[in-house]
Amino acid sequence: MPADLSPLDHLLDAQCLLTDPDSLQHYGKDWTNYYQVAPLAIAFPKSTEQVQAIIQWANVNQVAIVPSGGRTGLSGGAVASNGELVLALDKMNQILDFNAATKSLTCQAGVITEQIQEYASVQKLYYPVDFASAGSSQIGGNIATNAGGIKVIKYGMTRERVQGLTVVTGKGEILKLNKGLIKNATGYDFRHLFIGSEGTLGIITEATIALCRPPENLTVLLLAIPGLSSLMPLLENFQKNLDLTAYEFFSNEALSKVMAAHSLTSPVAEKAPFYCLLEFDAISEAELEKALEVFENSMEQGLILDGVISQSQQQAQDLWKYREYISEAIAHQKPYKNDIAVTPEKITDFLTQVDAIVAAKYPEFEVIWFGHIGDGNLHLNILKPEKLSNEDFVAQCEQVSPEIFALLEKLEGTISAEHGVGLLKKPYLHFSRSPTEIALMKSIKQVFDPNGIMNPGKLL
Repeated sequence: MPADLSPLDHLLDAQCLLTDPDSLQHYGKDWTNYYQVAPLAIAFPKSTEQVQAIIQWANVNQVAIVPSGGRTGLSGGAVASNGELVLALDKMNQILDFNAATKSLTCQAGVITEQIQEYASVQKLYYPVDFASAGSSQIGGNIATNAGGIKVIKYGMTRERVQGLTVVTGKGEILKLNKGLIKNATGYDFRHLFIGSEGTLGIITEATIALCRPPENLTVLLLAIPGLSSLMPLLENFQKNLDLTAYEFFSNEALSKVMAAHSLTSPVAEKAPFYCLLEFDAISEAELEKALEVFENSMEQGLILDGVISQSQQQAQDLWKYREYISEAIAHQKPYKNDIAVTPEKITDFLTQVDAIVAAKYPEFEVIWFGHIGDGNLHLNILKPEKLSNEDFVAQCEQVSPEIFALLEKLEGTISAEHGVGLLKKPYLHFSRSPTEIALMKSIKQVFDPNGIMNPGKLL
């Protein structure tokens, strides 16, 4: 018998509890699109106290809760398919405070990533965590999955930006973690347990986020390279001389998809199997001269076939389109995505071996490679053939995933670099975490969520 929702009507503001079919379908899924959804209802709290009241009600009524942010995840972490209550943070969307002395802001968890970036810009500061879904993802979801993106090589993951959190545990307890402190040596830092926890321990409701000084003159180099063996020598050449803010990689197949989808011409004259996009802060003419010198030396070494350097901020943005538009350009082909990583020095070896696996196992499938190569993060996208059903396509992909993950285990990599584990990667967690680690993770969940109501079936 379904739980009685009437108490939630009294706990929440007007029109903050939805049960109509369209809302259930919309809020019950994320970008994976592999799973059937069947939530009980959608609740929209507006405060930490309302979140607490919902979790307390859920414990009493034995109703599972699925947290919902921008639902841009690609691992099924925000899917509600078994009568769960979806707790959507959309209405908790206020920036609450700004501290100029510490260059930090405090906001509710439903604030959109791009909103933080824009607010920081007004303050002549910078929020460097950036990725394709910044216009729709929410900061709470970013924290819950420890989101990365294109600037990690210089600025790090979301974790490095979080100075404090307010959370409601699975028990319904409100915790204020670290309270924005820069230094705090008082034992276990529970803040870092909630970062990357995928909503399995509780709900993040507020966050204090560290900002930084903005780059002054971001300049982009887009390079055509002859093969995978160029990747690491190029990174070493440029990193020795410049402080890179991004080092991205994509295949010619990925570039072709973007050009076709957006009617763009090729950025370089020389066609190549792979391309790199480098970004650095050209704060002086000397920095620009260094970049051109490294470019010329790398060409002499045979690491580069062709390249172009931005001459303006607009041209830099235009060059980024060839990398940033890839996900959008292939979305209609329902790609099966693997978000994986190894340490950067193992990238060439890993890519070469995985490329061989993919060529042997998916001879009839289109394969699109791209990724944040500077931090070892790769995105392997297998495109669904039009005539193949989604179920058969996923089944075929899942047959090969263990082989790729076994290679990752051998190279001490990870099955999920920045999209979390969710439902999609849960069967493969043992390739990245030892039995002892998994047992300890389950013990931690039991402490914070003893009734197992927080995002059950995800991660663990």
